Amino acid sequence: MTEHVLAGARGAIVAHEWPLARPRRLAVLVHGYGEHAGRHEELAGVLSGHGAAVFAPDHMGHGRSAGERVLIEDFEDVVTDVHTVARLARAAHPDLPLVLIGHSTGGLIAARYAQRHGAELAALVLSGPVIGVWETPGRLLAQQEIPDVPINPAALSRDPAVGAGYAADPLVWHGPMKRPTLEAFVRTLDRVAEEGDIGPLPLLWLHGAEDRLVPLPGSRIGVERLSGDTRTERIYPGARHEVFHETNKAEVFTDLTRFLDEVLGP
Repeated sequence: MTEHVLAGARGAIVAHEWPLARPRRLAVLVHGYGEHAGRHEELAGVLSGHGAAVFAPDHMGHGRSAGERVLIEDFEDVVTDVHTVARLARAAHPDLPLVLIGHSTGGLIAARYAQRHGAELAALVLSGPVIGVWETPGRLLAQQEIPDVPINPAALSRDPAVGAGYAADPLVWHGPMKRPTLEAFVRTLDRVAEEGDIGPLPLLWLHGAEDRLVPLPGSRIGVERLSGDTRTERIYPGARHEVFHETNKAEVFTDLTRFLDEVLGP
C-alpha cells in the first residue's frame, strides 16, 4: 500500500492505494463513520487479487486525514473528496471501468456520489449502507447533550477478533458523535431520498440480517428508492454490520467478485 496526500475540500486528505501492475478495473473504497480506510485492507487485497487497482481515502476528520475528529459539517464535501480520489485513480488508468464500494456511512456517501457522478461509474456496491430510514441521528439530536456512548464492538461481527481489533485501533474514534455531524447526516439522508434513483447503474447491496447499527428494514427503503428493481441484493442470515469482516466473509467476497465479473466481464 502507498499513500497520497491530496488537497481536500476542507484540508489535506490521505488516500491509500493498493497498486497493480496490469489492472483490469479500478475500485474506490469508501469507509464508514469513525473508522479509516486501513480497516478494509483485506477487502482491498481481494479486489486486487481479482484484477483491480484499489484506492481509498480517509475522510476528513478520520484516520490520517486532517480535521477535527469525526466532524463533518456537510457530506457533500466528503463526496467531493471521494471524487478527487477517483480522479487520481483515473489519471493512473484512464481507460478502466470504475467501481465504487461504500460501507455504512460510506454507503450514504457512495449513494450521493452516484447521484452526482453516476455517469463516471461502471458499478456501485453498498455494504450495510446508512440510507433510507435511520433513526440514530434524530434520537441523539433530541437530547440536550449528545451521550458519550461509543459503538459496541460486538455489533460489528460475530468474529470476536474484529471487535477486539476495532476497540484497540488508535485511528478509530471511540468518543461521542458530534452534533454538526448528526445534523449533516439528517440533511444528507433527506437529500439522497429527494434526488431520486441512479438509473441503470448496476448496484450490489450487501447487508447482515442481524445488523443492529444500521437495521435492514430502514436501509431497504433507501436502497429501493435509489435503484428500484435493477439491483442485486445479498442478505446474510446471522451476520452483523460489517459483512466484509464477518465469519462468512469468504461467501461475501465471492458474491462481490461474481457480481463484478457479471457486470464488467471476467
